[in-house]
Amino acid sequence: MRQSTYETEAGIPDRAILVSLVTPAIKRGSADPEHSLQELVSLAETAGVEVLTAITQNRETPDTRWFIGKGKVEELRAVADELGATTAIFDQELSGAQVRNLEQELDLKIIDRTQLILDIFAQRAKTREGIIQVELAQLSYLLPRLSGHGKNLSRLGGGIGTRGPGESKLEMDRRHIRDRIADLKRQLAEVVQHRNLHRERRRKSGALQVALVGYTNAGKSTLLRELTDADVYVENQLFATLDPTSRALELPSGKEVVLTDTVGFIQNLPHDLIAAFRATLEEVNEADLVLHVVDSSSPMRDEQMAVVDQILGELGASGTPQIILYNKMDLCEGEQAQLLPHSGEDTLLMSAFNPEDLERLRQAIQNKLTGDTRTFALPADRGDLIALAYRIGEVVAQELDGGTMRLKIELNKHDYEVHGYKLQAYTQQHQSEAH
Repeated sequence: MRQSTYETEAGIPDRAILVSLVTPAIKRGSADPEHSLQELVSLAETAGVEVLTAITQNRETPDTRWFIGKGKVEELRAVADELGATTAIFDQELSGAQVRNLEQELDLKIIDRTQLILDIFAQRAKTREGIIQVELAQLSYLLPRLSGHGKNLSRLGGGIGTRGPGESKLEMDRRHIRDRIADLKRQLAEVVQHRNLHRERRRKSGALQVALVGYTNAGKSTLLRELTDADVYVENQLFATLDPTSRALELPSGKEVVLTDTVGFIQNLPHDLIAAFRATLEEVNEADLVLHVVDSSSPMRDEQMAVVDQILGELGASGTPQIILYNKMDLCEGEQAQLLPHSGEDTLLMSAFNPEDLERLRQAIQNKLTGDTRTFALPADRGDLIALAYRIGEVVAQELDGGTMRLKIELNKHDYEVHGYKLQAYTQQHQSEAH
C-alpha cells in the first residue's frame, strides 16, 4: 500500500484497517464483494489514508449491534492494537448505533464507504456549487446518525470523516442542521437557476450538447483535454474532477458542439450524493449525445459499464443516443482485448492519446448528430416552426417559394423522432392545402 500524503493535526496519517462483510444478499447483488474491497483500497488511498490490512467476514445477515459478529470485533481490536491502527473503514453503510457501538468497543474512528466517498468529494470540491452540493450530501447523511459519530466529531480536523461541514456545524442540534440543509438547498436552487439559464441560452443558440459519462478514472477528463485543448485537471485517481466542464469541440465539418465532462460514477454511489449532484448530472439529460467512456483495461469492465447504465437510468437519460468508447486500448492486452466488441456505429475502440482515434471519434460524433438530410415545406408565416427546424438540425439550404419556406436539414434519427415528426406533419398538411 502506498504511503498516504494526508496527515492529521498531529502530523500522522490516518492508519486504517478495511472491513468487508459478505452475505448471500450482497453476493446476489450487482457489486462483486472482492472488487468492491479492492475499490475501497483505492478510495482510502485517494482520501489520503495509509491502508494497513483488510479483514473479511462471511455471515448470513449483518449483526444489528456490531454489523460484524462479536468474535470478529474482538479480532479487529487485536489486529488494530498490533498494527497501531487509528481507523476502521467498512465497505458497507453502517447505522448510527452500529458506529457508536463499534467506536466504544474498539476505540477507533469508524468510517463507512458512504462517508469515505463524501470525504473525497469534500477534498475535490472547488467551485461554490460543488462545495454546496458536498456539504448538503454530508449533512443529509449525518443528520440521522448524529448520535453515532461522537469520536469523529471530537477530533478537530482529524483526517477522514471530518472535512466539509466541520465540527461546529455537526455539533448543532438537529433543528439547526435542518435549517442549514434548507439554507443549502436554497443556495443550490439559485445555482441551478443560473445553470438552467446557461442551458437555455445554449439551446436557443442551436448548440448541440455532447456529454462525457463513465466510471471514475475511465479517462473522461483526458478525452476532454485531448479533444478540445481544455485546461482541466487530469490525474490517475478516483474522482479527480467533480465540477462539470464544458468546452467547444470542432467537428470535421467545421461545426462546433459543446462537450461537457461530468463527475465519474462508482458502484454504491451514495444516494445523498446523487441527490445533491442531480443538477450537475442533469447535463446528461440535456445532451443530444452521450459518450460512455469505458476503461477497456479494467478487469471489472463489464460491471463498471453496468453501474453507469444503472445511474443513467436513474437520471432518466438511458434513452439518449450513445456511443460507447472503449478507452485506454494502449493498456488493454491479452484476454481483455480479445473480449472487446468490434468498432461500429455505436462503438469505438480507442486511446485518448492516439490522434487518429480522436479524429475517428470526431467523425463518429458528427455522424451521430447530423444523420439524414430531410426537406420540409413549411408555411412562411410560421416563424415558430422555422425556428424549431433551425434548432433541431443543421439547415444546409433554404428557399422561399411564395408562401412556402423549403428547408433542407441534416438531423439525427433521435431528433427527428422527437421533433421532426411535427415538421413533417405540417409539411404534409401545407402541401395538401396548396393542392
